[in-house]
Amino acid sequence: MKSNEERLDELHKLAELGGGQRRIDRQHEAGKLTARERIDLLLDPGTFVELDKLKTHRCRDFGMEESTIPGDGVVTGYGKVDGRTIYVFAQDFTVFGGSLSGAFAEKICKVMDLAIKTGCPVIGLNDSGGARIQEGVVSLAGYADIFLRNVMASGVVPQFSAILGPCAGGAVYSPAITDFICMVQDSSYMFITGPDVIKTVTSEEVTKEDLGGARVHNETSGVAHFSSPTDEACIALIRQLIGFVPSNNCDDPPVVPTSDSIDRSVDELEALVPANANKPYDMKDVINLIVDDGIFVEVQEMRARNIVCGFGRFGGLSAGIVANNPVHLAGCLDIDASTKAARFVRFCDAFNIPIVTLVDVPGFLPGTSQEYGGIIRHGAKLLYAYAEATVPKVTVITRKAYGGAYDVMSSKHLRGDLNYVFPTGEVAVMGPEGAVNIIYRKELAAAADPDAQRAEYVEHYRNHFANPFKVAELGYVDDVIHPSETRRVICHGLDMLRTKRDENPPRKHGNIPL
Repeated sequence: MKSNEERLDELHKLAELGGGQRRIDRQHEAGKLTARERIDLLLDPGTFVELDKLKTHRCRDFGMEESTIPGDGVVTGYGKVDGRTIYVFAQDFTVFGGSLSGAFAEKICKVMDLAIKTGCPVIGLNDSGGARIQEGVVSLAGYADIFLRNVMASGVVPQFSAILGPCAGGAVYSPAITDFICMVQDSSYMFITGPDVIKTVTSEEVTKEDLGGARVHNETSGVAHFSSPTDEACIALIRQLIGFVPSNNCDDPPVVPTSDSIDRSVDELEALVPANANKPYDMKDVINLIVDDGIFVEVQEMRARNIVCGFGRFGGLSAGIVANNPVHLAGCLDIDASTKAARFVRFCDAFNIPIVTLVDVPGFLPGTSQEYGGIIRHGAKLLYAYAEATVPKVTVITRKAYGGAYDVMSSKHLRGDLNYVFPTGEVAVMGPEGAVNIIYRKELAAAADPDAQRAEYVEHYRNHFANPFKVAELGYVDDVIHPSETRRVICHGLDMLRTKRDENPPRKHGNIPL
């Protein structure tokens, strides 16, 4: 008869082998890592502490009582990333296709509960075929238990999801509630109903990749935030992201020492932003020049490219950066850009991450498709997010800031703490040409030389309204700065604002225009 020690060693070996060597080999042949290999890559070496390693399912139907594997298809526990504690669960596709059982859900719920209690991030490594059909409604209840904890953890501890294989049906909603989703190209999928069901119900024929692959969700649906070529690259990206965020909503983001001087003059900016308001330039070039060491991690790079969101540092301090990008749709705000930026702003505000906003916006994108799609409601999301945010907010207007879009983009009127403008800045209800056509309609119609008269009116309007000095006179910006000073004023501003305290009126929660 085996001793308990021998039995324990045997169970540990079974748990670590998962679904067996044959299934592990198939996982590798598909270009995917196993659950334990992924955890080893994610965490600092030797720091992983596993929980519920020997837990098994309790299903006694459909012959399942004859098939139990210690761990039951998910590896859970805690460890460290760059010395900071995080909680992790990794679904194991080699065990019952990574399908979720009641016991499987209980394991995930346990680490999520611990994460909330201890104030540490949660990382989910998803690779699952969905609910375990043999368990029926028990598996559905398990999903709901996880969803509840995702919601309770939202805004309390950061939540990251890596999609490293299939993620279908109810399984997609847990990642959808988390803060950031990273998918792997050609091997990860997310969809509510798969291609076979769609063909049966609607007669549409579509591949898994075209239905719910990494490109679709990064570029078209906006469900995902990052796309990586391999499991390894995806996990490395998550480690990098963790370095920008605090462990919980009561902590500040980590400070990363840098040799990049906060007083560094960015002389390249003097020529980068064109004086001609109609000439495009790439705002990412501006960002890369002003952040510490040129390191900028963009969020949702493939979607709504007319606005740029991401993380950088200024003098070692983490910051969320939101910027209009004139090289796409002239930097207009549209439905997708507004929604993308609003969610990012709210994440930063939830986790005490200062927001730096770079503004070059001609307004909201006109057109029936935008109006019918609800640009009013979606644009209001971004306005709401900025107005609600109590974190430090530093805004730099590089060129255009027209109409309601000026208000929305972290203006002084929405509690912007420090607002600056370049000499190329134009802040007005609309561009000079459009304003003149409305204001001087009658005079232009009666003019002997309408073109010459229009040019005179445009020049007058630009000198009196569409320039940086009028807005400075009114105190709506704190200073007009030379472009080369941008990094210095942002770094010093964020340092000064580190002790900022602001709060909103007491309430259960607001009613953002979803």
